[in-house]
Amino acid sequence: MNVDQSRAQVYTSSGNPARRMNLRKGTSYLFVAPMLIFIILMVGYPIFVNIQMSFYDVNVQTFRSGNAPFVGLDNYIKLLQDPAFLKAAALSFIFTSISIALQFSIGFVLALFFKRSFPGNGVMRAMLLLAWLLPAVVVGNIFRWILDGDYGVLNYFLQSMGFLQTKTYWLLNPNTALLGTIIANAWVGIPFSMMLLLAGLQNIPETLYEAASIDGADSTRNFFYITLPMMRPVALGILLLTFIYTFKVFDLIYIMTAGGPVDATTVLPIHIYRLTFSFFRFAQGATAAVMLLLGLLCLAIGYSRLIQREEAA
Repeated sequence: MNVDQSRAQVYTSSGNPARRMNLRKGTSYLFVAPMLIFIILMVGYPIFVNIQMSFYDVNVQTFRSGNAPFVGLDNYIKLLQDPAFLKAAALSFIFTSISIALQFSIGFVLALFFKRSFPGNGVMRAMLLLAWLLPAVVVGNIFRWILDGDYGVLNYFLQSMGFLQTKTYWLLNPNTALLGTIIANAWVGIPFSMMLLLAGLQNIPETLYEAASIDGADSTRNFFYITLPMMRPVALGILLLTFIYTFKVFDLIYIMTAGGPVDATTVLPIHIYRLTFSFFRFAQGATAAVMLLLGLLCLAIGYSRLIQREEAA
């Protein structure tokens, strides 16, 4: 009887639903553990070191010796008073705002166009995606060749049409260099916005448009009173993703202009790169990187709260 009772107790404990649930949760954590360890080592630790470095006066000498003096918030105060940093931040906002406006508006128009069924729809969408799939180095070299003053396609086309009489060095002119990088970045981002917007348009129930047509609504009213309100959550998500991606663009601009001419395209990532690897001002570069990270983090938190309010409403 004692043996039977002990066996029954073991069976009961192993068959307890709560215990089995705890075992499943523990097993799931084991599967996630490698990813968490990778994120902590490859992302969390570098960010921690970067934040720590921003509170010390780190240069080439103190970096090698490892005895950098603690300066507290002096690096942040000096950075916010630095005209070069403020100019780079302003250029980043200009670059990001115009790029997002172009790629979102053109992407929306293309999404409305490809929502309709016609022969070759899938092939044309696949061809447009090639721009987004190309590496930034390839895109930068393509547009640097297009905008070249001596052998560029744009100059040849404009001169053939009679709009230009002399050569124009688009990427060497401080007034047009930033616009050239904006056009290149928007060209890359248009397919991304188009695909996400197209997915949102296809999720709008067709019954809404059918009911509106019965009430006598035309296509313009359908767009403003059905399409735009239903696309608002999708549009907010796309704007956030494109803002974060565009605000930290480095490789495309560096390939096309390297921040020149005369700092006309020195956006914040280029400025951080120069501080750290050109002037070897490690503390200032780390401080600027922390400021960039905090700005994007605040934007993401604000977006999350906005989405929560809309879902609650």
